Amino acid sequence: MTTTERAVRISGLTVADAMHAGVFTCERDTPLAELAATMAEQSIHCVVVESGSGDGGPPWGIVSDLDLVAAALVRDLDDQIASGSAATPVVMVSPTETLERAAQLMTEHGTSHLVVVESDGGRPVGVLSTLDMAGALAS
Repeated sequence: MTTTERAVRISGLTVADAMHAGVFTCERDTPLAELAATMAEQSIHCVVVESGSGDGGPPWGIVSDLDLVAAALVRDLDDQIASGSAATPVVMVSPTETLERAAQLMTEHGTSHLVVVESDGGRPVGVLSTLDMAGALAS
């Protein structure tokens, strides 16, 4: 596949074509050791931190596996909570956006995960990672 064909492909695919449906979430006060266990058990690279409003509103933050590694260098994960390591604000994208726009957002914000949210109300429905994008572009 040529560079031109890849450029056409990325603009022709949507976030919905590449994202992982479903979201693992936690509260702001969840211990990082618990998040590490969830990530390992589920083979996932991030957990979305809820807003804490209880109304299913937009996500407050996101904790990635790299955030856990960095936190472990500071002190024991049992002594740290999600809100202390979460990247905020969360970079969100609609499932109908193109992968090209998602790539722009990732690059602009220096993130490898976007939270995919419903257009009506911002409820998280999935996550799009750089690895998901690579898979979509390779196929």
